[in-house]
Amino acid sequence: MRAARYILAGAALCIGTAAFAQNTTNNNAYRYRWKDATGHSYFSDSLSPEAMKAGYDIVNAQGMVVRHVDRQLTADERAAARKVADAQAAALQAQQQRQREDAQMLNAYPNEAAFAAAKGAELDNFEQAARTTRLNLQGQEKALADLLARAGDLERAKQPVPKYLNDRIAEQRNTVASLRATLQRQLAAKESAKANLDAQLRHYRELKAASAASGPR
Repeated sequence: MRAARYILAGAALCIGTAAFAQNTTNNNAYRYRWKDATGHSYFSDSLSPEAMKAGYDIVNAQGMVVRHVDRQLTADERAAARKVADAQAAALQAQQQRQREDAQMLNAYPNEAAFAAAKGAELDNFEQAARTTRLNLQGQEKALADLLARAGDLERAKQPVPKYLNDRIAEQRNTVASLRATLQRQLAAKESAKANLDAQLRHYRELKAASAASGPR
């Protein structure tokens, strides 16, 4: 019985040794093949710097390509690849942001009436802001007109216009100019919101249709 165990152990050892030798032989059978700029092929048992730069195939003992390794990229190519990757990441981030905004829109406005009411309120806010600025502008324009009238009276009376009055007029003109610019921006924002309203409504309807088609979750 003990002799049988020795025989089995010896056989297992021989099999393991043979398998190890076969694996070693197979590994040594792999070669590397690559082409230079002229298209000439090269074979080698080890990788060379030229192969790393050109890209190479790993070939087994039967001449079959088991794996291809692309050539190394140049500094310019790596920079271009990074630029493409950054652009793709930015596009993905923008897409995810739109998806979040679309989900928020559907949650905020359960139906088209709610959507229309909310957008109408936004337009009213634009108009209210413009109305407030317009009233303020009218008051500041009147104050400027009063200052100019005082300066005009002095000039007609052949009297010098005091420095403080000229300074007040300059400040008031700046105030009026700033309010006029603010009013123009507010009116432009309102018109832009009105122009975008139709597109937003179409997008909302598309989201609602897609949500209805997908069914309850």
